[in-house]
Parts: sequence; structure tokens; C-alpha cells
Amino acid sequence: MINWFGWAALGLFIAYLACFFWGNARISQAAGRSVWLFGTARGRDRWAAAGFRAAFVLSFLGPIAWLAFPGLHKLDPLWTAGRFPLIGLAGVGLACGGALLAIVAQVSMGTSWRVGVQAGATGDLVSSGLFRFSRNPTFVGQAALLAGVALAVPSAPTILAALLFLWSATSQIRSEEAALRQSLGQEYERYAASVPRWIGLRRMGAK
Repeated sequence: MINWFGWAALGLFIAYLACFFWGNARISQAAGRSVWLFGTARGRDRWAAAGFRAAFVLSFLGPIAWLAFPGLHKLDPLWTAGRFPLIGLAGVGLACGGALLAIVAQVSMGTSWRVGVQAGATGDLVSSGLFRFSRNPTFVGQAALLAGVALAVPSAPTILAALLFLWSATSQIRSEEAALRQSLGQEYERYAASVPRWIGLRRMGAK
């Protein structure tokens, strides 16, 4: 059983994905080229790309599979069958906040938005708005969204999805930072020295 909060979190998840892909299409149109770079991923980046896909699939289809095949969720010690509505409510709130954060961050990047890493395709540095508090607010928002789903529908697949997403994001961030340092040089070094990788206040004394 999934309670109303669980279904609300899954609904937010689908709504976010719709906005994400719609945003990709609009930005690609404005930039005159595709912003989807996962197709060119190699090595560690290819594993990260696969991890992202698996995380989002598990987060949504995991609970659905558990409902469709009761024998599976009976083996899952994390499955609560919707018995803790307050935790579900907290999950919906976190998922909603995460989805909004990720969407705003994506839109804020404009034509600098990319999905994946490719040498020579980094775009201009965006350091205003949400990017004053995090170098990766989209990942922060997506992580909160998946964590919210895991709270609203606790299960092995949803919790694994959140952990897998964090691993994939951490891996891709390393590649993105290397590409940005190579492309933007000191401009990015100054930015990275003043703004946290994940979230926090601007470091004192940084310009």
C-alpha cells in the first residue's frame, strides 16, 4: 500500500521529469544545438550517466513494482505500507522543494545548461542567483527530490535510488569541474574558492 503522501511524491517526481525534459528542449532550441551530452560520455562519465538513469527509474518504478508483486515488498524490511503519514508528509515537502530548486537552477543556467560533460562544451560561467550558494544547485534539488520520494515511499528501491544518485552526481561533478577549470581557468578557480560544491554560505574574504 502507498498512502496519499506517497502518491503525491511520485506525482511530483513525474511532474519534475516533464519540466526537466521540456526545459532541455527549450534550451536546445535557444542554443541551436543539443544540450544532451550523455551520448558522448566515456569512462567514469558513462557510469555516472547510467547511474542517473538507474536512480530515476528505481525511484519511480521500484514502488510500482512492489505494488504489482506483493511478494517483493514482503521481503523488503524498509517497506512501511504507508503506516507513517507524518514521514510521508515530510517526504512530500522535501520532494516539492527539491523539484522547484532543480527547475529554477536549470532555467537560471540558460544556454549554459548541459546534461553531461564534453570537452569544449562548457558554456559561460553562471554565478548569480542560486549559484551564489551552491556550485551545483540542480544536483542539490534533484537529490532532495529523490530523498523526498524515499521518505514518502520508504523501500529498498527508493533508498537505493537516492544513494545511487549521490554517487553519480559526485562522479560527474568531478568531471565537470575539471572541464570548467580547463575551459575557464582562473575565472572558475575564483568561483570555486568562494562558493561550496553542494550548499552553504559564500566563503568570507572571497571575491
